Amino acid sequence: MVLKAPVVLPVSVSVSVSISVTTFSLNPNFFSSSMRSTFTLFRSLTLSTLQLPRTLPSLLHLRRFPRNCVPNAEQWLLHEDLPDNNDNDIFHFSTVEADEKRRLPRPEVEVKELSEVPELWRRSRVAWLCKELPAHKAGTLIRILNAQRKWLRQDDATYIIMHCLRIRENETAFRVYKWMMQRSWYRFDFALSTRLADYMGKERKFTKCREVFDDIINQGRVPSESTFHILIVAYLSSSVQGCLDEAFGIFHQMIQLGGYQPRLSLHNSIFKALISEPGNFSKQYLKQAEFIYHRLVTNGLDVHKDIYGGLIWLHSYQDSIDKERIEALRQEMLRAGIDESQEVLVSILRACSREGEVEEAEKTWCKLSQFESNPPSQAFVYKMEVYSKVGMPMKSLEIFREMKLKLGKTSVAAYNKIIEILCKAQESEFAESIMTDFVKSGLKPLTPSYVYLLNMYFNMESHDKLEEAFSQCLEKCHPNSAVYSIYLDSLVKVGKIDKAEDIFSQMFRDTSIGVSARSCNIILNGYLYSGNHLKAEKIYDLMCQKKYEIDAPLMEKLEYILSLRRKTIKKPMSMKLNKEQREILIGMLLGGLQIDSDDKNKNHIIHFNFDGNSVSHYVLKSHIHRQFYEWLPPTSKPSGDSENIPGKFCTIPSSHFGFYADQFWPNGQPTIPKLVHRWLSPCVLAYWYMYGGHRNSSGDVLLKIKGSREGVENIVKKFKAMSIDCKVKGKGKVFWIGILGSNTTWFWKLVEPYILEDVKDFSKAGVNTMGQDLTETQDINFSSESDE
Repeated sequence: MVLKAPVVLPVSVSVSVSISVTTFSLNPNFFSSSMRSTFTLFRSLTLSTLQLPRTLPSLLHLRRFPRNCVPNAEQWLLHEDLPDNNDNDIFHFSTVEADEKRRLPRPEVEVKELSEVPELWRRSRVAWLCKELPAHKAGTLIRILNAQRKWLRQDDATYIIMHCLRIRENETAFRVYKWMMQRSWYRFDFALSTRLADYMGKERKFTKCREVFDDIINQGRVPSESTFHILIVAYLSSSVQGCLDEAFGIFHQMIQLGGYQPRLSLHNSIFKALISEPGNFSKQYLKQAEFIYHRLVTNGLDVHKDIYGGLIWLHSYQDSIDKERIEALRQEMLRAGIDESQEVLVSILRACSREGEVEEAEKTWCKLSQFESNPPSQAFVYKMEVYSKVGMPMKSLEIFREMKLKLGKTSVAAYNKIIEILCKAQESEFAESIMTDFVKSGLKPLTPSYVYLLNMYFNMESHDKLEEAFSQCLEKCHPNSAVYSIYLDSLVKVGKIDKAEDIFSQMFRDTSIGVSARSCNIILNGYLYSGNHLKAEKIYDLMCQKKYEIDAPLMEKLEYILSLRRKTIKKPMSMKLNKEQREILIGMLLGGLQIDSDDKNKNHIIHFNFDGNSVSHYVLKSHIHRQFYEWLPPTSKPSGDSENIPGKFCTIPSSHFGFYADQFWPNGQPTIPKLVHRWLSPCVLAYWYMYGGHRNSSGDVLLKIKGSREGVENIVKKFKAMSIDCKVKGKGKVFWIGILGSNTTWFWKLVEPYILEDVKDFSKAGVNTMGQDLTETQDINFSSESDE
């Protein structure tokens, strides 16, 4: 029923009364129990309304709060809410089906009309609360509710909650609900909990939706199908790490616990989310994707062509290729009348390249050649790799040249792959020739190919050529830990220990390069076998401090040396954050770093998320990975000096992060600590700038932060104490602090010693170093004095 205001309603009392909620205002002495009681206040408010016209506002007339009670309200056709966040352009699912336009059933909430309440004072109080509560923040709202606890009961609170939901004040409804749950008179209301969870989920507030969802389960009830569906959609719509796993877990519960049959659109959307990341990251979701496919087949639902393509795509990225399963999927596609697309054939070629299946690769290549357009560049790369696996590098070189003729250009991936193949085969002349062409092409990055060249020269014991290639790499590429480690190993092998020591010291000083377990073992080996035991002990101490594993042969020799000096072997040190790590964490937390805590708030996980489009984040990612190496789980520690550090990784759960969770992420929400001004050291500011800052073309520095206005004011005061004036622009809980004009000079003098070299080069040039915030910062105008 659509309501139009105002509607005149009868009131079952001796005198008709009008309640104009707009006339009520919060008395400043409302919370002073010594001056007047809550009952006396509302009695005076009630008596003051007796002279008003005899009408009740239409907002008090609802009994059931039907779904379509508000004009233009969202309808519960849940397939329309499915997210479209697929980053993979290969797959395009249709998530809306004609037979799914039915609404998901859910219980209706029974709510009394206020006109049925015999007490006039109760009606007036509830009406006042409906008007007043949405206007206040959480703390004030709870204080107002606590002042009503002597008379407020479940029927009243239920009416307030439903009223808030109807006027889209969902946060207020949630707070009233949580307050109501703590009362002794509270009785679980399944219909009310369902309605609240659904509304929170539709706003994509998955944390609060999940909280109500868990409350329903804890009461021994099974959530409704709509709640399952909406919660899954809310998780899928979020980019927060771990939400996809949560969504799939709820999907599994929906089937096992609820006994529901999820819609086809929900199956497709979860599958789409599973393959939305690049293959190397999505391959871990193969079992989940197979489960979705199994559900579709066993329930007789339509299997979209991209379900087949997506499964083959996932299988092609596995470390161990299941050829039988891929073939079975291809046969099922044919039986379903679906032709193999170019993308599917490329996936099959990728699988062949991992197994060295030349015959199958040639068949697939023939099918690819039948398309009107030329095969994509990746197909040539996979075909090159197939022949390299069977020991035919010259055939791979022919395919590389064929690619250049057919496509008229060569991709970076193709250059890197052919150089890798030729270097492994130790075809040095061809590799050097291709490398020369690669450098002349102007394509980047060149670093992986230089790594292949250096490894080839090291294995061929051509140390002079290795040194020459190392010098060329430094001229054309940014400093790289893998490149330095190979050169360090070469110097140690030829006995140039003094020069190796200089290189290791350079790696240690330059945070953009850094030292690793491999480089430490290399220099330790050099010191041990050259007889420099004192320096070997220092490297040993460094490795113990950084929790690096020492190679077994070196450990045996170390134990003998230390036993001669009557020095005990150090046991693994207890985990503890050092001063630099603490300052890094504070700076990055100000810049937007996230912390998750367990249910008991004892152990905490820090999530490092880096923007792939940001120059500073690309450099910062490797540096942070080295700095917190001992705090990372084994799955986040790539072997050797791998440059494939993911854009997202997290620490192990630990109570050592409790201080940072309490100060920066209380109750799972970002905030600015009251004592933040004490911690704003130059190092903290540097990491805040590198992680959550931006420098525009004018040289102005912008720092992004989430929290309260009071917290931002404390930071601004601290900046002023440092003789740095700044301006603030804010929207909601997101603020940009602008350090403009000559103030940037003072800011830069403070932070420059702590800025990583590569970030420093871009910053001085005024180049944007932040990818995702560029468009946002372009719209910020600090010309006015206002901070709004």
